[in-house]
Amino acid sequence: MKSCLIVDDSSVIRKVARRILENMDFVVDEAEDGQEAYEKCGREMPDVILLDWQMPIMSGLEFLKALRGYDDGDKPMVVYCTTERDIGQIAMARKAGANDHILKPFDRATLEAKFQPFL
Repeated sequence: MKSCLIVDDSSVIRKVARRILENMDFVVDEAEDGQEAYEKCGREMPDVILLDWQMPIMSGLEFLKALRGYDDGDKPMVVYCTTERDIGQIAMARKAGANDHILKPFDRATLEAKFQPFL
């Protein structure tokens, strides 16, 4: 089974994403901020990461840059999840190593379309 780390400071977003991804047969873990996610990736690198843009302690962009610095940091597919429709922000995420992005609020069909190819 493939593993997914959901990184978002919203417990509601984590709960909704977890339910959808577990139904797709992902093994799911969660982190409330980039620092917690960074520490979890240091212990065990997930296959895919659903990553929020704005979080306390360590933002999604800061986490992404740190993640890609790990030895296996290029391994996980990272889907950036944001409420912003700012092309510049999305471009920054791509430049930092994001593979794709989705906009909040998302639904089951959106997550399935992004994550199905990695099963």
